[in-house]
Amino acid sequence: MGLKALFLNCTLKRSPEISNTRALIDKAVRLFAEMDVGSEVIRIVDHNVKFGVYSDMGEGDEWPQILKKVRECDILIICSPIWFGVRSSVAQLVMERLDGTYEEGDPETGQFPLYGKVAGVLVTGNEDGAHNVAATTLFNLTHLGCTVPPNVDSYWVGDAGPGPSYIEAGGERHLYTNKTVRYMVHNLTFFARVLKENPIPTNLKELYAQAKEESD
Repeated sequence: MGLKALFLNCTLKRSPEISNTRALIDKAVRLFAEMDVGSEVIRIVDHNVKFGVYSDMGEGDEWPQILKKVRECDILIICSPIWFGVRSSVAQLVMERLDGTYEEGDPETGQFPLYGKVAGVLVTGNEDGAHNVAATTLFNLTHLGCTVPPNVDSYWVGDAGPGPSYIEAGGERHLYTNKTVRYMVHNLTFFARVLKENPIPTNLKELYAQAKEESD
């Protein structure tokens, strides 16, 4: 069964500048390949993605092309550095643009476009905040329709304060990060295959109608 993972790299650095977040992404890509899962990585800042909460913000907006790839993937991974203890402004932008998919539900079931996809998070930074980034982002993704399996966040965090980041600090040798990225890849792959074979049957339109009948 051909599965595809899509990584949205929310670094603030444009190509070809080196991204520490990309270095951790590359490790996950290699692990997915070992499980016969194809991967694509998109560096958001290399594209003209406009601010907004709709799927298409008009002329020049390149988000619709990225959203098409989101719709086509089985596994969606949001990848963010930490800035001031929270996810990057680019990651926030991505989540705001994904908000537009609420209005694009399936005509019959009302399921949002991200239903049937599994989601994970990768985080890098040289200060605390990884749990905050993972918790907020994974919570957002569940609301958008994604399934979040266990142990699907992996991060590397250096010492508090300014200092070397993932690449310079040798983060590729960090046991906890190497452990959790493997947990993430294996669990995402397993649940993606489960959902492929067993689509979620929930009819949101019917449930909304039932709720409306007993509500003010």
